[in-house]
Amino acid sequence: MDVGNKSLAAQNALLSKLGISTTQDKNAVPKEELGQTDFLKLMTAQLQNQDPFAPMDNGDFIAQMAQFSSVAGISKMSATMSGIADQIGQFRVASSVNYLGHSVMIPGNMARADDNGEIHGAIELERASVDTQVEFLDANTGESLHTLDMGGQSSGLSGFAWTNLPEQYRDGSRGVRLNVLVNYGDGEGVQSLTPNVYAQIIGTANAATGGDAMLEIEDYGDVSAAEVLRFRL
Repeated sequence: MDVGNKSLAAQNALLSKLGISTTQDKNAVPKEELGQTDFLKLMTAQLQNQDPFAPMDNGDFIAQMAQFSSVAGISKMSATMSGIADQIGQFRVASSVNYLGHSVMIPGNMARADDNGEIHGAIELERASVDTQVEFLDANTGESLHTLDMGGQSSGLSGFAWTNLPEQYRDGSRGVRLNVLVNYGDGEGVQSLTPNVYAQIIGTANAATGGDAMLEIEDYGDVSAAEVLRFRL
């Protein structure tokens, strides 16, 4: 037996003692990850078969151990964080279920009368206006039902309400479309804005990505809970 074969035989014997098979099993399922036990076996084999004239530096050995520990720790942390994210998503959905039947304020121009037979909302002005009007129209026919003259308003949120709706709209079965016109008085003319209105929550769901709770809003469909400006219980 030549020197090469002797060396190979010695190496195979060492690996066999460490529990590392040197034969390939055709039916074996290949491993996608190197586990801690595999790493320690390979590290031991590396130490026992290193060049005696150029042994591994202690710092290199410690660095390899630290690197493996870091990777293992990050993997466990990732799994833990993923589990926490799933639990938070479930908690969001469970919490949002409590709001079923209640109303939220969201950006939009469709509204229905609340339990008191009224429509409430708010507009957000980027700067002070000299004239502000909110027109209420039938959502189906476009017929003008009422115009609310709010006059001059300061910048920021300004609330509005229509409390004397016609009888056929007070139960919320008929939708009302809002048209907001604002004159800032700076030479740019009258501008149209999208108001913020209250709408009823009729369902909840969990988003496929991000885990954000989704609210099914009447007339608006699925809306992220992050878009909600205000809850009204």
